[in-house]
Amino acid sequence: MLPVNFDDLETAIEFVSSGMPTEHRAYVAIDTGAIYWVSDSGDLEEDVPDDVGESDRYLEMPTKNDLGLGRDLALRFAEEHLPNDNDKVWQILRRRGAYARFKDLLEARGQLDAWHAYEAECTTRAILDWCGAHAIKAVRQDDGEPPTGRAGPG
Repeated sequence: MLPVNFDDLETAIEFVSSGMPTEHRAYVAIDTGAIYWVSDSGDLEEDVPDDVGESDRYLEMPTKNDLGLGRDLALRFAEEHLPNDNDKVWQILRRRGAYARFKDLLEARGQLDAWHAYEAECTTRAILDWCGAHAIKAVRQDDGEPPTGRAGPG
């Protein structure tokens, strides 16, 4: 399995999930584990191979939504931790600025810390599952061991 730094993978997923759909992309080179960043909104001052995004030598990084870490994750959390607020959460998540309003609700209900822990654990699990499906061994740079994702979505 190809070792790739977990934190770099997580940062790449954050990057491709920001901005407009397909505005930002990141690719993992399957032979070296290097991650290449591409953005339509400006030059990232990084040398990117000419065939990135076109060759089967690169895997395109998924977005949070691709991994079920967007609205679906918030809805799962609400079902488990805020069952009396399901309708309110649905309304919040349908409009722009949803994440900030969702976090405001969590704070008002005393669930913000629980959300952060749930989100982190599910993110780790989703990244490790994606890596496993693509023969990538996600490792921590400090010890070379894979991170743990005890429980996750699905």
